Amino acid sequence: MIADTLPRAERIARLNDRARSGFDPSARIMFTRSCLDAFCSGDTPSGLLAQAELIKAIRRHEFTDDPYGERDFGSLMFRGEKVFFKIDYYDPDLEFGSEDPADASVTARVVTIMLAAEY
Repeated sequence: MIADTLPRAERIARLNDRARSGFDPSARIMFTRSCLDAFCSGDTPSGLLAQAELIKAIRRHEFTDDPYGERDFGSLMFRGEKVFFKIDYYDPDLEFGSEDPADASVTARVVTIMLAAEY
């Protein structure tokens, strides 16, 4: 559990870190079709390896320019392509926006990985 005594932005950032790192069981990690087409050739071993490498790069991403301090958007180079990832906050049923992204009990996170050209 993320301590309520932390500033709101830091609580959100830590929850986002958990989602990016695969430690949040309610979080979803999604790739856009163009991103999959660029790096992953279907369910082949090389395609699955590329997905795993890209997720690993996102997990290790160092935030140097984060104006709100929530670590909810990042940009990196992967295999010569600029890739973005963003984290959106939904209610637990993924129907509406979250009432409070700082509260994990009412928020499901979706990490979307895309080519920068798609943004």
